[in-house]
Amino acid sequence: MALEDDWTREAVRLHRRYQTEIVDAFGLCPWADRAARDGRVRERVALQTDDTAMGPSLAAIDAWMVDAGADVAFVIYPRLRVTRNGFHDFTARVRDADTPRHPLGRVPFVFAAFHPEATADTSDPERLIPFLRRTPDPTLQFLRSSVLDSIRNGASQGTQFVNMASLDAALSGTGQPPLRERIARTNMATAERVGLDVVKGLFDDIGRDRDETYRALAARVEQGAIVAEREMV
Repeated sequence: MALEDDWTREAVRLHRRYQTEIVDAFGLCPWADRAARDGRVRERVALQTDDTAMGPSLAAIDAWMVDAGADVAFVIYPRLRVTRNGFHDFTARVRDADTPRHPLGRVPFVFAAFHPEATADTSDPERLIPFLRRTPDPTLQFLRSSVLDSIRNGASQGTQFVNMASLDAALSGTGQPPLRERIARTNMATAERVGLDVVKGLFDDIGRDRDETYRALAARVEQGAIVAEREMV
């Protein structure tokens, strides 16, 4: 249990480095920043290693459904070893498992996938989005659907921490460029102003921190297994 607690604590610490040093530092997500200041952000760590297991993700959704303060929430998967494409498939499976549990049109959260694997492609602003979503671990971000309703009713600010397709649908007919496009252009301009090498350096430093931290935790898991095996002999 102590090791699981340590793994959970370190995964949250690393996620908050990304949030603080990348997202907040460069103003990529002003809406999420306000949500954090108001205490309306939640984090949960799922220590699963099986990318077919839906239980931990659905349990998180269930908990946040009854938590009125959970506007933006994250499930972090530090032990899930999947590629970026594989994690997008996992995200689709979570969505498919969750949607039938709710009345039609009453899904409580929309969500999007973040993953540490991505290169900086500046050929188009939207192609840079995966690079700026390089969380230390595979991560699902959840946005309460009622927040979408407020956007639909006229709120103008958005966030990269959103299911962009849903937001674009909410804003269709407003005469504005799609929200995804506006955010992508703004974030690309910010990244180019700061310097892609600077941003990449920060991502790399967080990645080194993650690798060193998880190697130490994995060594403790291995040592524990050895001890347990000896005790059985």
